[in-house]
Amino acid sequence: MAAKTPTVKLSSGYDMPIVGFGIWKVPNDVCADQVYNAIKLGYRHIDGAWDYTNSAEAGQGVRRAIEEGIVKREDMFITSKLWNNYHAREHAHEMAKLENEAWGLGYLDLFLIHFPISLEFIPFDKIRFPCFWSDKEQTKVTPLSKVPISETWGALEELVQTKQNPNGFIKSIGISNFHTQLIYDLLSYAKIHPSVLQVEHHPYLTQPDLIAMAQENNIAVTGYSTFGPQSFIELGNATAKEVKPLFETDVVKSIAAKHGKTPGQVLLRWCTQRNIIVIPKSNSIERLKQNLESSSFDLAEEDIKQISALNINLRFNNPATLATPIRIFT
Repeated sequence: MAAKTPTVKLSSGYDMPIVGFGIWKVPNDVCADQVYNAIKLGYRHIDGAWDYTNSAEAGQGVRRAIEEGIVKREDMFITSKLWNNYHAREHAHEMAKLENEAWGLGYLDLFLIHFPISLEFIPFDKIRFPCFWSDKEQTKVTPLSKVPISETWGALEELVQTKQNPNGFIKSIGISNFHTQLIYDLLSYAKIHPSVLQVEHHPYLTQPDLIAMAQENNIAVTGYSTFGPQSFIELGNATAKEVKPLFETDVVKSIAAKHGKTPGQVLLRWCTQRNIIVIPKSNSIERLKQNLESSSFDLAEEDIKQISALNINLRFNNPATLATPIRIFT
């Protein structure tokens, strides 16, 4: 069993493990086993989403670990996310309820608005997981719908379990892929403070002002795609194929050699040492262990500066590349 993973205290009062297992792109047929094996290794934080389509399988993996006495439900931290087609209040409530049922664990620890993008509603029985498209062939980008973030945030607040709302089934709520201006606006009316901001974060896209703004306002930051282009090569992302892998940069390789760690561990520690939560995935048990143990050493301040200097403001996850661009990152 790995040493207990450090945690970040959220504004909601709950503790969130700083290293989690992300299930984006984990195939449905192996997801239950991968989640179960990750828990056996010591992972206590699983990062999922409606759009990943594998929540039911992930929930099976968690329940198996609970049934075998490896963990209790309260030891686990489960994150999911509201997809873009369900921003209207009634649709947000319905999707959240279906997602909670899919995991089958009684409640969700954290529920995020996945993107600050409201797309037209598509009935669940028409296309269960539409992603950005309105047809099953994924050729037509779904049009935007006129639902303000204030309505969506209010809908999520109504699902949070509090003394006044004991039937709520979400512990903490947050946001993903938001930028500073929208976060300032959200803070002006939020009755429940956002606990977490999840954004793309790696040495090619450091976004220091966004990170600072969130942390200054008591919003914990989760960085996704810590390894940069690695996650996107298999998706056929042209930019990811063209740029040098972060694992192969001289800076990361030399710092890894100096500390006797892998480049992956160095990239993860570059985040967690700055109190940024990470959610890497791996199909390899050995790399899963390495990822989980990445908080067991410290980088020098100079190491962190050198890695941060790799920044070229290169974003891989960008809906502006859709056939009908949605330009949220400007």
